[in-house]
Order: sequence, then structure tokens, then C-alpha cells
Amino acid sequence: MEIPEIPNLIHYAIPVFVITVIVEAILTVKVKLEDYEFKDASTSITMGLGNVAIGLFTKGLILGLFLWLYQYRVFTIPFTWWSWIILLFAEDFVYYWNHRIAHESRLFWASHVVHHSSQKYNLSTALRQTWTGSFYTFIFWLPLVVLGFHPIMILTQMSISLLYQYWIHTELIDKLPKWFEDIFNTPSHHRVHHATNPQYLDRNHAGIFIIWDKLFGTFEPEVEKPVYGLVKNIETHNPIKVAFIEWYNMLKDVFNSNTSLGKRLHYLLKPPGWKHDGTGILSTDLRKEWENKKREQ
Repeated sequence: MEIPEIPNLIHYAIPVFVITVIVEAILTVKVKLEDYEFKDASTSITMGLGNVAIGLFTKGLILGLFLWLYQYRVFTIPFTWWSWIILLFAEDFVYYWNHRIAHESRLFWASHVVHHSSQKYNLSTALRQTWTGSFYTFIFWLPLVVLGFHPIMILTQMSISLLYQYWIHTELIDKLPKWFEDIFNTPSHHRVHHATNPQYLDRNHAGIFIIWDKLFGTFEPEVEKPVYGLVKNIETHNPIKVAFIEWYNMLKDVFNSNTSLGKRLHYLLKPPGWKHDGTGILSTDLRKEWENKKREQ
């Protein structure tokens, strides 16, 4: 099978990222939606540049592993138009579960929390990416390799998905036409995902298509104004702290907790906020509390 040469789409998109972040900052200040917080944006951009630099190393390792595993594929799926359409949905389905588990397992949250650490929501927030996730989250995409999609196709579609998700990180776009909101992930849907309002916690994990959230019960429409950030914000603009503070806190719980080895390992597998003594606050608890209050009204 002839393999076409496909450029690194993320690298080509960097100038667009820079221009659009600047334009959004100007528009935000001009229409006085809020004062644009440049220190926060600077942290996000630094995290993004670090992610790209680390990706130069990890993508080579991931491609090598994917190519090795590809020899054990079940089918050989060609580079044709119909295979790209199938991959569009298949990769997005994988992304949904990767993203959902990143909110339900602290081991994966430790890297994903970086993206949620900003208390602002703008295009620079999209650039606030993990420095550690690429070392292990790729495991979710291994089934696509075994199924028979070529590693180059998979990595390309992953980049396309990431590029799509860039434009939805903004408050300048309100709700789009209903047919589009019904099928695709939009700024409105993704604002919900970044919000800490109890009813919005751990909702709308979509990449490109919002249909997965609707199918698997994690969809929530945007009604009240979102409050962004974390349930417990980290209150720092230091990129090093942003990148590693949750790893530090998680490992501290694993090694310092006065409990059995099995329960210590639960600090890796259970959701963020879980405590072996039951004192932790889970996002599911906050949501249930909100639902109970709503029923009482």
C-alpha cells in the first residue's frame, strides 16, 4: 500500500493560532465582554509551546509503536475517501472515551487537568495543553491500529480533531443553528465542559461530534452562564506548577495515605476528589446535590 506524505498539521496551524488569539483579545476588550487577562493567556501559550516541543519527541515514539503494532492488524484499510470518513467517526468515538476517562480516573486527570486550570475561556485556553499526557494516553488509539487503519492516518485524524476543537474555545460565538448544535461540538457545548457549575461538571466530552455525549448520557445544554476553572482552583500562572501540581498531589496521596496498598492504588484509578476515608468531594456528589436542590424548588 502506497503511503502518501502528510505534513504535520499542528505546526502549520501555529501562525493561525497566534493571529486568532490576538484578534480575539482585541475584540474581547473592544466589545467589553470582560478585561482580557494577558497573564493567563501567556501561561496557556507557554503550555501550548511546551506541548508542541514535547510532541516532537513523543510522536516519533508513538508512530514507532503504532507501526510495530500495525503488522498484527486484522484488516488492511486503504487510503481512500471512504476509509477517511469511517476514521473520522471511529477516531472521534475513541477520543470521547479517552476524554471521558480523563475526568473519571485521576491518573488520566493528572495530565488533563492542565487544560481545565484556566479560569478564563478564550482561544488561548485551547493552547493550554498537557506536557505529560502524550506519554501514555495514546493507548486509547491502539485498537484503531489493530483494526487496520494505518498509523499515519490515525495521527493525521488526531491532529484534525485537535484543530477542530481550537475554534470552540471562545465566548465570542453564541449558539449556532440548531441542526449544527445537534450534531457537532460547538462553543456553547464546550463552554459547559469547562464550567464548574454543578450541573455542568463532567459533561460534553465530545471532540468533533456531540452525538456521543447524547448517546452515552453525558450531554448537558448551556443554560446558565458558565463559571470556568476547577472545583478547587490551583491559583498559579507558573507553567511548571500547572504542568505537574496534580501529579505531585496524586503521588503524595498514594504514598502518604494511612491505608492499605489496594486503597492507595485507588488514588490512581478512582475519580479526582476520591479519598479512602470518604471525606473527598466528587463531581458526581456536587451534581447530585444540585439535582436534589432543583427538585425541592
